[in-house]
Amino acid sequence: MHVVAIVAFDGVIPFDLATPCEVFGRTRLRDGAPGYDVRVCGVSREVNAGTFTIRTRHGLRGLAGADTVIVPGVADITQPIPRPLVSALVRAAGAGVRIASICSGAFVLAAAGLLDGKRATTHWLATEDLARRYPAITVDPNVLYIDSGRILTSAGAAAGLDLCLHMVRRDHGATVAAHAARASVMPLERDGGQAQFIVHAPAASDLSLRPLLDWIDRHLDDALTLDAMARRAAVSVRTLNRRFREQVGTTPLQWLLRARVRRAQVLLETTGHPLELIATRAGFGTAGTLREQFRKLAGTSPRAYRRAFARR
Repeated sequence: MHVVAIVAFDGVIPFDLATPCEVFGRTRLRDGAPGYDVRVCGVSREVNAGTFTIRTRHGLRGLAGADTVIVPGVADITQPIPRPLVSALVRAAGAGVRIASICSGAFVLAAAGLLDGKRATTHWLATEDLARRYPAITVDPNVLYIDSGRILTSAGAAAGLDLCLHMVRRDHGATVAAHAARASVMPLERDGGQAQFIVHAPAASDLSLRPLLDWIDRHLDDALTLDAMARRAAVSVRTLNRRFREQVGTTPLQWLLRARVRRAQVLLETTGHPLELIATRAGFGTAGTLREQFRKLAGTSPRAYRRAFARR
């Protein structure tokens, strides 16, 4: 099982520490099995998190067997970074472990030299400090997160959720990531910053729309219209629009479009079908329409998406 080690140290930001615990801890595969073995590894057995103390079960040796290491933000970016932590991160990077920082955790990676020559981000309030203190880093303040392969960085607070869900998406695919997002009550797309590859058709907050949503999902390749959906739900078009706004926060046609893009994502990930066939099976009709709508919602082209995320 993929092991995620989350580092804890004096001055750690509790929210940043809890974020990967929640996202990776709640991730379930299609068969219901846990997607990750999550462990919190402390620089010391007890860690001062400001308003409370954290007692950890693992020390820094826990990083040795990890597949992914997460470094949460530090409340005071001027505080010295513990040398044992720096050494452990350097060893992990040398072993090819994926290492990610949330918020000001980028300062910890920078202190270990792991961001030299790379593009990175952090909380917007600290980007100037990061660039000034570590001139070898290309600091980008205008993105939610940056994936450089084995090294990833994110902006503050909620951007850490985006980054964790992005990693789940890379590890297990869009469907598993969508379920992880719902478990964390987190949308998988956000406006602005780096293009978000995952498009999430949100689940209804109660059961009244669920039968219709399931029916739509089974008929994405049909010529579905607003009138057809209203007839299926046995309500007027006006009532249908109101219920969608109340329960999923969007219109029926926007929900349909997102569901079709998600279907296309799965087909791009799991099959070698030509784009024309994927367009038909996802309900877009033509490859041109698929390309246009896919780029609008996923922020990239179907070809680039397949190249990045197709299962080897």
